[in-house]
Amino acid sequence: MRLTGSTTALRNSKRLRAEMTLPEVLLWSALRDNDAGLRFRRQHPAGKFVLDFYCAPAKLAIEVDGEAHAMGDQPARDASRDTWLASEGVHVVRFRAADILMNLDGVVAQIITTAQNRQNNRQG
Repeated sequence: MRLTGSTTALRNSKRLRAEMTLPEVLLWSALRDNDAGLRFRRQHPAGKFVLDFYCAPAKLAIEVDGEAHAMGDQPARDASRDTWLASEGVHVVRFRAADILMNLDGVVAQIITTAQNRQNNRQG
């Protein structure tokens, strides 16, 4: 089953691709040209949400959390979103924006390993 988004999410995804933060740009550059040959999408619409990055064969969503993700009702909104994605068979991994800036190679290695493991488990 393909993970698709609403019309609103599709419109928002196009806008968000043009407004990516520095950690998102750096991560996208690394994921786009990864040595494992995995394909990632950026700002992928999924239901009413937009995923920062998505690897369809692994059903893996990667979220970049800036400081705002710890404020107000954002943690509850993130939890609700993660629950919906899990119900669709999508695993979510979250990284703090600061961790991407300080350890891009380590974050990318963790994402690639997780994606490969999920892809292998789905095939086997």
